[in-house]
Order: sequence, then C-alpha cells, then structure tokens
Amino acid sequence: MPMSTRRRLATAFLSFAVAATAASAALAQKQYDTGATDTEIKIGNIVPYSGPASAYGSVGKAMAAMFKKVNDEGGINGRKINFISYDDAYSPPKTVEQARKLVESDEVLLLVGTLGTAPNTAIQKYLNSKKVPQLFVATGATKWNEPKTFPWTMGWLPSYQSEARIYAKYLMKEKPGAKVAVLYQNDDMGKDYLKGLKDGFGADASRIVVEESYEVSEPTIDSHVVKIKSANPDVLVLYTTPKFGAQAIKKLGEMNWKPLTIISNVSASTAAVMKPAGVENSQGVISAAYAKDVSDPQWANDAGIKAFDDLLAKYLPEMNRIDSSAMTGYNLATTMVEVLRRCGDNLTRENVMKQAQSLKQFAQGGLLPGVTLTTSATDYMPIEQLQLMQFKGERWQLFGEVIGGEITGN
Repeated sequence: MPMSTRRRLATAFLSFAVAATAASAALAQKQYDTGATDTEIKIGNIVPYSGPASAYGSVGKAMAAMFKKVNDEGGINGRKINFISYDDAYSPPKTVEQARKLVESDEVLLLVGTLGTAPNTAIQKYLNSKKVPQLFVATGATKWNEPKTFPWTMGWLPSYQSEARIYAKYLMKEKPGAKVAVLYQNDDMGKDYLKGLKDGFGADASRIVVEESYEVSEPTIDSHVVKIKSANPDVLVLYTTPKFGAQAIKKLGEMNWKPLTIISNVSASTAAVMKPAGVENSQGVISAAYAKDVSDPQWANDAGIKAFDDLLAKYLPEMNRIDSSAMTGYNLATTMVEVLRRCGDNLTRENVMKQAQSLKQFAQGGLLPGVTLTTSATDYMPIEQLQLMQFKGERWQLFGEVIGGEITGN
C-alpha cells in the first residue's frame, strides 16, 4: 500500500475516532431517568379541583399556565414540560390513587406542588420508596423538612409552626394578658399551627383558653364559632382552609362579635376568603405573607407583578388576579423551572434533588422583598421569612418588618 494511501487512511481513522469520542462524550453528558427525554420532561401534580378545598385548585391552574408559557418560549434546555395534574378532592385515599397513576402509568420524572398536609402525608412513604422527588409540596407542615428520614420530599411554604410563632410574638407584645381561642382543622396542618402557637407563647401558653377543632368533612363550622364565643376570648385565631376561614369570618359578622382575629396565611386569599366572608366582616383581620399581594398598590409598577399579570392575561384570563392561590402556583412553578434549568442535560431524579438542595438566596418576582429561597442537604424548608399584614378596606396592608421564623425539625 502506498505511503500516501496509508496516511489518508490513518487520517480518516483518526477523524472517525475523534468524532466517535465526541459523540460518546455528548451522549454521556445526557442522563435521563423515567419521565425525561431529549424533548420532554414529564411532571406530575395533584390538587383539589373539587371538594371542600377546591379553592386551592387555582394553584394547579396557575402552575399549568406558567409551564405553558415556558413551553411557548422554547421549554427548558430545549425540552417541553408535560404537566399532568389530577384532582384528588382533598381526599388522601384519592391522592394515593392519583400518585400511583402518575408514577406507574404516566411515568413522570417527579411530582411538584401537590397540595395539602394530609394528602401529601398519604403518599410520602410511597414516593420515597420509589425514589421519586416529591418537590415543593404546597403545605407548610414541619414534617417536610426531614431529609434524613424522607430524602425525596421537600417543602416550599414557610412552616406552619414558624408562622404561628410569629403570631404568638405579636400577641405577647401587642395584647399582653389577652385570652386566646383557637379554631383549627383536625389534621396535621391544624395541629402543626397549634403547636407553633403554644411554643411561641412558651410559659404563657395557658392564655389559650379554647382549643376547638373541626373536621374537613363538616359542611359548616358556624356551631364551633358560637361555642367559642361563649368563652368570651379577646383573640380568635383561625387555622383553617379557605372555605372554613370564610365561614368563620362571616359568622363573626353575623354575631356582631369583634375579637382580634388572626387567620393563617393559607386562608388569607382576598378572592377566596375575605370577600366571600364580606369585606365589612374582614376589617382588621391579621395574617402574615411571604408573597406579594397583587391588590396592594405599592406593587403597581413592580416588574414581578407585571410578569404575573401578563401570564394570567395570556394563559389564564378567567383567573381572578387577586386570588393568592394563583400567586402560590406561579411561585411554585417558577422555583421548579429554575431547578430543572440547573439540571441541564442530567435529568435524573437524583440530580433533580441535588439541584433542589442547592438554592442559595434565590429571589423570585412574586415574593416580598427580603424573602428568598435557600436550601441544603440538611434544610428542606426553602422559605423562612414572613411579614405581618392587616386587612383594611378591600385589601391586605403589610406592617412591621420581614421576620425570619426558626424552623424546627420535630
């Protein structure tokens, strides 16, 4: 064989080897688990579009709108999000059924924003046994911050106990000696809130003179409010979901009873709670926030609120913009998009969790100034700041400073 021919063959072989090596390296960079491909990322979600907590359906609708917007803009690293969201009617057995469907039939990469303490509790062990990320659950129960026990489950909301401790601090300062009554939902959510309030009062916890619980299956909680009034407390704290929060505030108005009233952040929606309860009955009610309220005029020219309004106008025009659950869904989806963006071409479940654990003071346009997301391998509660607010006129008005709540792991 002539020397020139051997040289050409050697050069061709070298070029082929280099190309093959490059192709192999490119393939090696792309790593997928079930639910991810070159073109798609399957994400599962479960929220109550029906049933006693159907007001929270706005969370899922807003998430779907956000993901559609992302897809229209080219997706995440070239991949479109296939968002599969099911209704569980806020019924844990139904949640289990839907979770199994998402994992075993739809074969999603992960679940995100699944709503409710009891529903998430019902599927936590199953998802962890399958090593499927249960990310940014839409509930503030302290149990979502247990990375050693449940490494595949991560919270998102400020913890209920932290929020409750902030209310306790406020009451000890502004209402020393006042008798306090608590109406709470008889589940992990309500009990978490109650524990936080007692912990916040510390040695002064005896000032809680009434602890009244209700079941989510009850059609109305009017009788509970009447019973509480008979104890004549100075302060009424409502740890409820939206439907029952609206009922309680409305009943206070009907009885012309005006104790200082505090309602949990999860039921502070102007659209779903305060207005249905009657704006006149809602005056002076106190809560706490971590996200911006679109009805607050101070955000009229805010870039974050403009982006939210633009999203609703194009993708969810039927949504009431003052529904705080819609803002929650928008914020949850924004966090999820950031985590997936950081995953690059390594879309394994393990890497998704690694990126979710690596947020450092991540700011989002829908959150209050000073409220950021930070996580680590030992801290699964991204948001730890809140600011008190009071309902005046037809909207919430912030007061005081952004307060960091201590997160406990118990």
